[in-house]
This record gives sequence, C-alpha cells and structure tokens, in this order.
Amino acid sequence: MDSDPRVLIVAMDDALAGPLSEGLDRLGRLTVTARDLDAALHVLNDLAPDAAVVDARSVPSGFAERLRQAAAPRYLSIVGIGALSPVDRDGVDLAMSTPPHPAQAALRLDQLMRAGIAEEEFALRQATFADHGVVLRAPDTGETPLQILTAGAADRRFLAMANALSAAGAEVVAAPTPYTAFDYLHERAFDAAVLWGGQDHAPALSIASGMKRNTRLYHIPLTLYLRETAEVELDELFGKGFADVAAADTPEDETAERVLALARNHRRRQAIRRALDAVRGSDLMDPTTGLFTRDLFAAHLARLAEGARARNRALSVCVLKVADREALAHARTGGWLERAVPQIGAMVSRLVRVEDTAARLGPEVFALVLPATAQAEARLAAERIAAVIACTAFDAGKDRSPFVVEFDVGVAEMREGESPAAVLERASADLGLGQAGSSTAATA
Repeated sequence: MDSDPRVLIVAMDDALAGPLSEGLDRLGRLTVTARDLDAALHVLNDLAPDAAVVDARSVPSGFAERLRQAAAPRYLSIVGIGALSPVDRDGVDLAMSTPPHPAQAALRLDQLMRAGIAEEEFALRQATFADHGVVLRAPDTGETPLQILTAGAADRRFLAMANALSAAGAEVVAAPTPYTAFDYLHERAFDAAVLWGGQDHAPALSIASGMKRNTRLYHIPLTLYLRETAEVELDELFGKGFADVAAADTPEDETAERVLALARNHRRRQAIRRALDAVRGSDLMDPTTGLFTRDLFAAHLARLAEGARARNRALSVCVLKVADREALAHARTGGWLERAVPQIGAMVSRLVRVEDTAARLGPEVFALVLPATAQAEARLAAERIAAVIACTAFDAGKDRSPFVVEFDVGVAEMREGESPAAVLERASADLGLGQAGSSTAATA
C-alpha cells in the first residue's frame, strides 16, 4: 500500500504538474498525473489515491462530482486551482488561485484527507455501536457563525482579510498581542486563528507554540499571513504547528476563503468528536476512562480492518503501557496511579485525532487504532501522546512530590491478509522495542 500514489494531479501541461509532482514525491506523497478528466477517471478506476489537485483549465465544469463517483467508496479530497466556476468552487474541498508550494500542498492535502477519513470513521463507528444496541447520533455543527481569532498589530491588509471574513458571515475577534490572544482563547471557543506575520514573526510563533502545548487548543487550525515577500522556511513553519501560510502576495479574500475552509473543517471534526464523546458514559465504554473496552475495541478493529482492505488503505495499531519505573512504586502501592487513570484516559481521548480509536485494554495498558496511517507516522503520533502525558504532574498524596507517568510504546501496521488480532499482538510484542519507543522522557 505504501507504494501506491496518494495524490492525483490533473493538469494539461507540466507548468503546474511538474513542480508540484516533484515536490510532493520528494515529501513522500507519491503522485500520478493525468492530462484530462477521462485520463483521471481511468486512474481512479485502476489506483486508489486519496486526493486530487485539479487545474481548472484541464477539465469541464462538474468535474468534482465525476471524480468522487469514480473514487467511491473512498472519499476523494479535491483541491481546485485557477478560475473555477461557481459550481466547481462549491464542489471542491479547497479552491486556490495559484499553485501552492509543495510543502503547503502536502499539509493541506493531509488535512483534507484526514477530514474525509474522519467522516468514514464516524460511519463505521455508528455501525459498531448499532451492533451493540447503541445509537450514535449525527454530528451537530450548530447554527452560530464561525468564530475566527485574528492576532497581530493592525495593518491594512490584515484588516482587509478580517473584513473579508466578516463579510462571509464569520464572527471575528481581534487580539493585538499574544497576551490578549490567550485571554480570548481561554474565554471562548474558536474554529480557526489567523496570526499576522509582521516584520517580527516572534509574537505569532509564541502564540502557535503555546497553543500546541495546550490539549484544548491543540487542534485549532492556525494560519500565518505573511506581511512581506521574503524567503521563509515553510517546512519549519508547518513543523511549528501552522495549518496554512499565506504569502504576502495572496489576495486578502483568498486568504479569508482558506481560513474559512479550515474553520469549517475544524467545526465539523469537533462536532464528530462531540458526537463520539456523547457515548463515553454508556455501558459499552470503560467506566473509569470513557475509552473503548477491550471487547468493543476488538469488534471495531475488525470493522476498521475490513474497511481498510476495501479502500486499500494502511491501518496501524499502537499499544501504550505504563512503564515500570522505580519512581512509580509508591504511586502504585498507594493507589495514586489508579486515581490518575481517569485523567490519563481523558488526555488520551483529547490528544488522538477524531478518526482514531482509543481503548483501555488493561489497568495500565491503552491501545490506539489509526486508520490510513503507516507505521512510522503512527509511532510518531503515539510517542507525541506519551510525551505530553509524561510532562504532566499527578498528585501523589500529602507531603509527597507529584509523580509523572511514562509509557512504553509498541506499534504495528496491518499486513496483507493479517487478522486484526495478529496486528494487535505484534504491536504488544513491540513494546519497548521500537525506535525510541521505550523512553517517552527523551521525546518530552
């Protein structure tokens, strides 16, 4: 599965397709190119890409619906580039006036693909719960306007972008400094945030860093709007947690559209998360943590494995076991570790992606199943979760220093013809053996 192209590029010539294809291939998002719609439909019949980047000059109007029909049952995320008709603008997941930088394209495509996978996961989870007599209600995104935080000193272009957001129906809250930005972030819920990259990027980077260290703010999509045309390290910025970077020459209304797309995606994902969280108190779930029980996890893993094979997607399982550290001896004997488990379970639930499933397999053992995720990416995700928990101090009782909880991490990716039980067993056998898997403190 790893060798299959993940991105279909539809372009009539190499002016767009060449640089984008080379850049995405270099970043590990393998591409395949089609010159027109008919060729693209043939690709979708033969291969299984998760996303398409389409040059509007190369296809007739209505292309998005035809591409998605050919890709079913996989959801195909589509980015349209160039002058799109109103029908096509509504049909694509993201519209851009000019071709994106490959690093930017890779990140946005990943976001769109994860959103599609989250929708598939919700349907699969509805089926699993229905088999156990529990109704999982459809996500409710509410009727309130999208909430957008803009942070940075007032500037003509930044104000024009904020006005474009307001004109589109969003409610915009302006914060001139990082301090006021965090005041607002802690007071209310936002669907997205736009940070102004002035002459000094330090304030924007400070806000991004603080949000990525907070489990409640971690998933809010951040856009950096650059003030000046200058060479920037996009890979570094994306690594610091930005979901999008708008260049200085990007029109304000296009930047606003991109922010709104991120905000709508975030609100939808949060609605899915709330719908899934609504059943945490049911008898099906682990009563201490609200996570999947061992039996429910096994049933859902089997359904996920079947779905992954039908869609020709990767599937990885991670096992996190509380590490046997001498410092935890008192916490265990005094019952303090057991008292910390509900908080640990809540942290795991908040830190996983919407489409991931978290379970408690034993008193000190947790498991994750990550759809459409290869082994290396799954290990990074599990180790990040372990690292965040390892930075948390838990109460150890009167006159005793708080304790920390570290995890051994095991990961396995499902192989061709492998049973769900076998992949879970391999992940358990990998505990402490994977690269850096036995030391969450090192990654913290």
